Amino acid sequence: MSGSPDIVIIGSGVGGSTVAAGLAVTGARILILEAGDHIADLPVNRDQRAIFQRGHFRPKETWYEANGKGFNPGNYYNVGGNSKFYGAVLSRYREQDFDVIEHREGVSPAWPFPYETLEPWYCRAELMYQVRGSLGEDPTEPYHSAAYDYPPVPDEAPIADVRARLKKKGLHPFSLPLGLDLDAWLSKARTPWDAHPNSRDGKMDAETAALAVALKHENVRLETNARVTRLDMGAGNRIDRVTYVKNGETLTVSAKIVILAAGAVQSSVLLLRSKNDRFASGLANSSDQVGRNFMNHNASAVIGVSPKFRNTAVYQKTFAFNDFYLSDGEGGPPLGNVQLLGRISEKVLKGSLPQAPEWFLRFITTHAIDFYAMSEDVPNPESRVMVDGDRIILQWQRSNWDAHLALVAKLKVILKSIGFPVVLSRPFDKRTPSHQCGTIRIGNDPATAPLDPYCRSYDHQNLFVVDAGFLPTSAAVNPALTVAAQALRVADHIAAKDFAGMTEALAVARPDATGQ
Repeated sequence: MSGSPDIVIIGSGVGGSTVAAGLAVTGARILILEAGDHIADLPVNRDQRAIFQRGHFRPKETWYEANGKGFNPGNYYNVGGNSKFYGAVLSRYREQDFDVIEHREGVSPAWPFPYETLEPWYCRAELMYQVRGSLGEDPTEPYHSAAYDYPPVPDEAPIADVRARLKKKGLHPFSLPLGLDLDAWLSKARTPWDAHPNSRDGKMDAETAALAVALKHENVRLETNARVTRLDMGAGNRIDRVTYVKNGETLTVSAKIVILAAGAVQSSVLLLRSKNDRFASGLANSSDQVGRNFMNHNASAVIGVSPKFRNTAVYQKTFAFNDFYLSDGEGGPPLGNVQLLGRISEKVLKGSLPQAPEWFLRFITTHAIDFYAMSEDVPNPESRVMVDGDRIILQWQRSNWDAHLALVAKLKVILKSIGFPVVLSRPFDKRTPSHQCGTIRIGNDPATAPLDPYCRSYDHQNLFVVDAGFLPTSAAVNPALTVAAQALRVADHIAAKDFAGMTEALAVARPDATGQ
């Protein structure tokens, strides 16, 4: 790439990498700035004691609660973002998630567009991330205009047994939609993929599925270890300059379009820290909503134990059920989603129970099945990200917690009824980012939302935000596919509105270049 870029993308997670892949075909010169580096292919990547007990991959940083208490966040800085460690679950939001939903505690507002608007890009995102799945098993499943290209990841024998027990109880377990090449993953080492780093081992994350597509184009360049510290405005409220630090040197770059995708927390932090005389409360923040409405799924690990059950599974994470997703099963408000966790070993469990001997934990995990209960966190303007000098302050005010406790209680009853007499549960706290989102939400009204329905800032016409910060609601499913689908939709919008002439010229010069 020569000369100044046309587009600067800040962050290479699911939003940043996917929008880059969507825009690469325009021929626009694209520079991706990533604060971290590639995850090297090393034995420590599958060392569960290093990952879960010693925190080898956790960032060396401290965030703060509003009362000044510090904590170590679980957000990763590397090429591919948090998706390098994700469970590869690529679910669509339900159709109802785009409309108003009454919860036990608060209201989940409607999106500025319905499910049908995003559906075609869901299909494209599933194709890009090579999603494995099966349609027709989940009663809450939204309309799909195209089937999955790959069959679901198979259940291991003990997991198939538990699935059959749940079906016998009248529940509707379905195969999780997963972005995973199972044979490739297991050929490296026989471990789960959930919460384990991926170094091109078969997990379809932001780097391996989307960024790889973008970087095939000579007009796209990735710069690693480039931490963006500030955005500055030029004439007409446009973002004129991006400042970043690399190898101790402060550098600047300008572009026609700036796309922010640093994560729901860091993107809002960057906008708040970039305040100026005209935008005294932060860029893109005339609505005073940047950093507000922070959401993080209410989530708990729920483990059923039975001496009669022997779990020989390696990876385990293959099915979920949504029987309590749209209601509590008795006509009341929704409770949430239940899905399998990646297989928990004694090495993993000791990270949470450091005083317990591994031989004892091995006995428990050998006879256990591990689930993840997840409930919606309703947006609240007082649940927010703030900055105080160099400090990041996370004031998370959980909502809908009673519904989550009800979901966990129902799951415990179900597990006991299918042969697991001992059921243990433990909630995840703020140190585990359970799908952080909502801090720079989209909406139709610039008085209440920083971004329009195409993720363009109302205040700065050349600024977009495509990470999970744009989500107006958290729903109760993993958000990665929704972020990817919207990123592709935004890419098409930018291509048509901002680079239409370039795209047409490229199509004439190289008819195959636009991917049509």
